[in-house]
Parts: sequence; structure tokens; C-alpha cells
Amino acid sequence: MDSWVGHEIPRLPGTGEPLTLFDSARGGPHPTRPAGPATMYVCGITPYDATHLGHAATMMTFDLVQRMWRDAGHPVTYVQNVTDIDDPLLERAERDGEDWVVLAMRETALFREDMEALRIIPPTHYVGAVESIPAIADRVRRLLDDGAGYRLDDGSGDVYFDLAAAPRFGYESNLPREQMLLLSAERGGDPQRPGKRDPLDPLLWRGARDGEPAWDGGPLGPGRPGWHIECAVIALDLLGDSIDVQGGGNDLIFPHHECSAAHAERLTGIAPFARHYVHAGMIGLAGEKMSKSRGNLVFVSRLRADRVDPMALRLALLAGHYRADRQWTDELLKDGVQRLGRWREAVRAAAGPAGTELLAGVRGRLADDLDTPGVLALVDRWADAALAGDGADRGAPALVAETVDALLGVRL
Repeated sequence: MDSWVGHEIPRLPGTGEPLTLFDSARGGPHPTRPAGPATMYVCGITPYDATHLGHAATMMTFDLVQRMWRDAGHPVTYVQNVTDIDDPLLERAERDGEDWVVLAMRETALFREDMEALRIIPPTHYVGAVESIPAIADRVRRLLDDGAGYRLDDGSGDVYFDLAAAPRFGYESNLPREQMLLLSAERGGDPQRPGKRDPLDPLLWRGARDGEPAWDGGPLGPGRPGWHIECAVIALDLLGDSIDVQGGGNDLIFPHHECSAAHAERLTGIAPFARHYVHAGMIGLAGEKMSKSRGNLVFVSRLRADRVDPMALRLALLAGHYRADRQWTDELLKDGVQRLGRWREAVRAAAGPAGTELLAGVRGRLADDLDTPGVLALVDRWADAALAGDGADRGAPALVAETVDALLGVRL
């Protein structure tokens, strides 16, 4: 699957700082220490609707991670998937009387356009679930042969993962079982299904159903893969047995990332699957989480059509810390527009306060678990001083513009 078009990233003087990120599994910040190329897997979209601000905020978070690693001298191998076959996609296509393949292709194309406009560095590998089905089916067969998977006895052809084969299950989310059961029911699981060995056992392979697309699974029979095994297999095949960061929104902590890790660790015998599980907060509107099910989405493409500068949108989303659940407001966007205009005016000044000091400050704030509010405050102060005629560093405006471009992804 084709990714989007990238952009040139300025090379900054000196070397960036080691990046510390909050790890959900350990419940605190820890330094990232890539051994060789830094590896990151971020869960992408299920393409049954356009890119909303929650998607944008999540993708920007891991764009900052990639920028910081690159600035510190690490080559980065970044994989993002597209869940281009899943129940929500089929349900939306049926509701609208549309071919699910056409729907997925159209919304994936729009997502790529939005990511390019927001200047998100494209992934090294952009991979659809459909193109990965042969590899996924092979791993599901291995889990069956290993005794970690089992078939239901109801003739459905469905295969489940036996959580008894994952003794570490729960270490990533650290949730009590009662909450796991609730979240599983809310987020695509089926804890009430009869015949499962454990209500939390996740689906590995869904046997063919009338009216649904299915693929040849060999000994598994026709069907399609479960959600969690999809991401585990794509990551293992392209990044190796253990990765530096698994990322996504905080609604993926359980069950998706917990189950993906359990699958990967059983397949490889190596734990933990990810050295950091990193999760972005949710974007809300009018006091509720922004989601397709609630119908309260603000779409990136709609804002672009209304001539909102994507860089102003980027600054508006960077105004909150990535881990915080936060609200989207018209005032937040207005602040982003005004900040962008002020920064652009400041970097056109003849001189300003020392640019190297600003660069060091930005690197330090971002290295501390991506403290973007702190970074915006630093650049605001520099811009105010430059516009007031303070500072005699004639090279500072150009260096500040390059700093903001390279590390924040905001083109001035």
C-alpha cells in the first residue's frame, strides 16, 4: 500500500537529546534507548470515515517521536497499518449501499492527503490488513499447532487465542479483570460468547459468513483475521521480535495493545513485545470523546476545505500535552491561527534573541515526554522578544524557523 509524500526536514546544528517517554506498562516516564535503528509501530485507521482531529492528534504525537529520534541521530523504521477489513467498515458500507473496497480506498486516500497536509513524516512501511492476510493466517495456524489457539465447537470456523498461553497478560494495561471485561465488550470483543475458554480470549480468525468477504486460510478454512493478531503479525514481520515503541490512542490500551502483545510474545517467546507502550489522549467536543459512534467529529479535510492553514491546526493540537484527554474548541483553533501568524512575523525579523538557546530549550522540553505546551511557551517568548526588537542574533530568525520545522513539524 502506498504511503503519502514526505517533505524535507531541516538538519539542525548539534545533536538532539535522548527521548524520554511515558510507558503505560510501567506507569511512568523512561528513556528510550534504541539499539540500532529505532523501531515504532502505530495503529492506523479503519477507513470507514474521514480523518478526524483525534486521528490527527495521535499521528502528530508519533510524528514528534520520529522527529526527536532523527534529531538525536537514530535512523527510524516506522510501520503503520490500515485495518482495511473489519466489521465497522463492512457495516458502514452496507448502511450506505457502497462497495466496502471502494469505501476503504476512498477514505484511505483522504487520510493520506490529510497526513501530507499536516506534514506528518510518512511511515517506512504503510501496510493494509488485506495484503497481510496470508502472513496472518500462517501465524494463526502456528498458534493453533502450538496449543495457544483453539477452535470453537459451534461450526463457525472461528479460532480464538487461549489466554492461558499468555501468563503475562495484563501487564501492559494493568487493569482489573472486571474492567477488562467491560472494555472488551465496548471495544469489539465478545466476552459473552458461549464456548470460549475464557470470556477475554480474543478472536484470531473469523470463519466465513454469508455475505461477508473471506480469504483462503488453508487449514483454517475460509475467513478473515481478528484485529489484534493483524497488528502483531505486521509488526513482527517488518520490525522484528521486539520493538522500541508501540503507539496509538489511549482507547487502544485494552484490549488491542494488550492482546497484540500477548500474540507477539507467544509467537516469539520474547517479552516485552514493546519497550514502550505509548498512548495519546482523546480529543473531545462539547464534553464528550470525539468518535464516529457519537457523530461528533471534526474532520481535518473539512477544516482544510474551509481554508484553515494545516500549520495552525497543528499548533492548536500541540497546545495540549499528548497524553491528556482534552477538548477541541473554536478558541483553540483561533489561538493556533494567531500563534502561527505571530511566529511567521517574528522569523522575518532582522534579528532576535539567541537562536541556539531557543534550539536547546526546545530539544530539552520535547525530550521530556514531548512537552509541547512548554515548547510553545518558549517560542512565544522568543517571538515576542524578536518582534519587540530585542536580541542581536541575526542568524536567530532562520534557525528558529528551522527548529520549529524540524522538531514541531510546523513550516513557518
